[in-house]
Amino acid sequence: MTCSTPILRAFLTSAALVVAGTATAQDSRSTTDLPIAVQMYTLRDAGTLDEQLAAVQAAGVTAVETVGTQKVSAEELKAALDTYGIRAISTHAQIDDLRSDLQGVIAFNKAIGNDTIIVPHLKPEARPTDAAGWTALGQELRAMSDKLQAADMQLGYHNHDFEMVDMGGKTALEVMMQAAGDDVVAELDLAWVARGGLDPVEYLDRFDGRIFAIHAKDNAPEGEAADEKGFKALGEGVLDFARILPAAEEAGTKWYIIEHDMPKDAAATVKTGAEFLTRNLPEGAARD
Repeated sequence: MTCSTPILRAFLTSAALVVAGTATAQDSRSTTDLPIAVQMYTLRDAGTLDEQLAAVQAAGVTAVETVGTQKVSAEELKAALDTYGIRAISTHAQIDDLRSDLQGVIAFNKAIGNDTIIVPHLKPEARPTDAAGWTALGQELRAMSDKLQAADMQLGYHNHDFEMVDMGGKTALEVMMQAAGDDVVAELDLAWVARGGLDPVEYLDRFDGRIFAIHAKDNAPEGEAADEKGFKALGEGVLDFARILPAAEEAGTKWYIIEHDMPKDAAATVKTGAEFLTRNLPEGAARD
């Protein structure tokens, strides 16, 4: 025992240095160097567009996912983004707008420097009820994607919980995305995946190499935060991000987009999310 003590002591010292070194490396990282963005829907009730972008800037984040046109012209939006040193990396565009005016959506987003269009939601009456319907929707997305690809843009799809329904061994989302083809990317909202009864870590693996982004958000314990639709600030809820973030990185996730559907304090939620991701994103996470 006596002769092994120095060896044990040396081992523990070495381990402590490794841990300390890792912590120092994590602490020294800058949010601006990491693939962190904010979904502007989170800030929709937080004042004017300028005030919303100021909150993003104050959190140290320099990328956003916009919501449609943000109710301004492309010129106004681009000027506001430039003022705050922020760029649009994607937008949520309703499928009805893509169906009725795809070229208009393309033109607007090219004008603000964005090349990724995400279908964010389907109204209840627009949701397929069987595998054939989800396949048909996927084929429609493939046709839209072909037109976007011709304009050097890409199409993606953002899920909720209703796409987690089982369709003969695959979720509806998988059925649709298979029909859509590999050019249509996934934006996985993992809080909704969990609400759909699936393990976010396992589900990430099903879209390996095809994930444009995850919506980084958290679920409150069951029965809590009813006034916030049951969501919590990132890292303050029940999702196991110690497992999720490495799995997301392993699956090739390009962006981690902070979102909260109904925050009490949107600016604080964005700041908490940015700090959490800056501390906890895997060491290899970096912008392209």
